[in-house]
Amino acid sequence: MQHFVPPEADYRFILHNLGYLGSVQAISPWQELDAETIDEILRAASKFCAEVVAPTNRIGDTEGSHLVNGTVQLPQAFVDAYAAYAREGWSQLTASPDYGGQGLPHTIGNAFQEMFQAANLAFGLGPLLTNAAVDALTQHGNPALKANYLPKLIDGSWSGTMNLTESHAGSDLGMITTSAAPITELPTGVVLPEANGTPYGLRGQKIFITWGDQNATDNVVHFVLARLEGAPQGVKGISLFLVPKKLPDQNGNTVVPNDLGVLKLEEKLGIHASPTCVMQYGEHTGAVGWLVGEANNGMACMFTMMNAARIAVGVQGI
Repeated sequence: MQHFVPPEADYRFILHNLGYLGSVQAISPWQELDAETIDEILRAASKFCAEVVAPTNRIGDTEGSHLVNGTVQLPQAFVDAYAAYAREGWSQLTASPDYGGQGLPHTIGNAFQEMFQAANLAFGLGPLLTNAAVDALTQHGNPALKANYLPKLIDGSWSGTMNLTESHAGSDLGMITTSAAPITELPTGVVLPEANGTPYGLRGQKIFITWGDQNATDNVVHFVLARLEGAPQGVKGISLFLVPKKLPDQNGNTVVPNDLGVLKLEEKLGIHASPTCVMQYGEHTGAVGWLVGEANNGMACMFTMMNAARIAVGVQGI
């Protein structure tokens, strides 16, 4: 079996010899970032990606992911590798220190991402979307949503997804029909933080949801485009909602299932272990979610997440 060798030496040359360090040290808050710290990060990233992530690549391709009783089961090697990814702090690299992140420059984060995605793209797609979700929530969420969701997304306990299109819409997101309306009655056993804002019930179906469900994290936080009643037609009437797989009970424990689920898994050549899901929201009482940003401004908020994902996909292309 071919041994994966991450481009650690290339990144060390780039970051140390092309003027990067001097430039970044001139920017707050990175004045104290030094060559030794960068080298240590690159060494650890190379070792992690070569020894922990790369061996899961063929396992994932041969085993794939499976939908079992409504829940996606990843290959066990993926679950173990993800636990190491979170435990060793790789999910925290560029996130805000205000919520548990390390606050490193994105150039350092992208150096890790190139090694990470090359080691196993099917595995890397999940954390990629979580990082993008962190960006969107950091920039557009209200203080309570950020306090309640960012720490868990950043430390890797929870994952994030991006829910855009529907079977009839394709790339024309102005045609989406997933709806959202204020909730008048909460699901049994659920107690929601009032500071999160008005809870909404979402109903609709989304396709091509990368890592829409899995058994590696305690919760999955979906970022869903939907339309409020009476909203303008087209993209100007789209809002963005945060919709978790699990909701808090009276003790604050996130254990109560939300009204959402996986209808089926899509098959994608070369990334069989990456669970690409068809998601159903609101089959019964309505999937509980909260606005991210302002009503009818969802596309602008979602573009923060989309652009972060685009940069990461560009790194995958390399």
